[in-house]
Amino acid sequence: MRVAIIGASGFIGSYVRDEALARGHQVTAILRRPEKITVQNPHLHVVKADILKDKVDELVKGHDAVISAYSAGRGGPDIYNEHVRGARAIISGVKKSGIKRLLVVGGAATLEVAPGVQLIDTMSPEQVTNGMLATRETLCMLKKEKELEWTFLSPAASIAPGERTGRYRVGKDQLLKNKEGDSKISTQDYAVAMLDELENPQHIRERFTVAY
Repeated sequence: MRVAIIGASGFIGSYVRDEALARGHQVTAILRRPEKITVQNPHLHVVKADILKDKVDELVKGHDAVISAYSAGRGGPDIYNEHVRGARAIISGVKKSGIKRLLVVGGAATLEVAPGVQLIDTMSPEQVTNGMLATRETLCMLKKEKELEWTFLSPAASIAPGERTGRYRVGKDQLLKNKEGDSKISTQDYAVAMLDELENPQHIRERFTVAY
């Protein structure tokens, strides 16, 4: 497939990019700092762009699907607004391009830990970041979207580089925990789940989550 990956050098986006390349997909990596990508692959095309300034529809046109790992960053006073503006630009740009399939790297904070109670609701104000709030707003935007075949993939509560096992459990809106009470996934296996969903869609216009 021809896949455009926005934010293809990030904490999760880089693993999604490498998993897509390992499976033989043609990948267009769209990012602000192309020098951050050092891998060499004949199936990889790197494009320098800022989705807050450049036309997303022109960047992604001609691809079969778009995977957004966009992040406005962790610091700065306007992270929330930048992230929401970026998400809005991606959604509208993908629609304008004529592409139907959009997969979005989500967060765990909006997963339910009890009926009607999200993980973010259990956090102290100091623990809640603007990025979490913006990601929650992104999910709200997608839930109103009827035109795109979107999917929002939330990781487990803890996600970090580790082993690529190729195995994971799947849930919907509830936080998944193992029998020890831990909620974990490696970035590698998160990327496996994302590409599995791309190749064999099971969650059209849905959020789902993965964990061990």
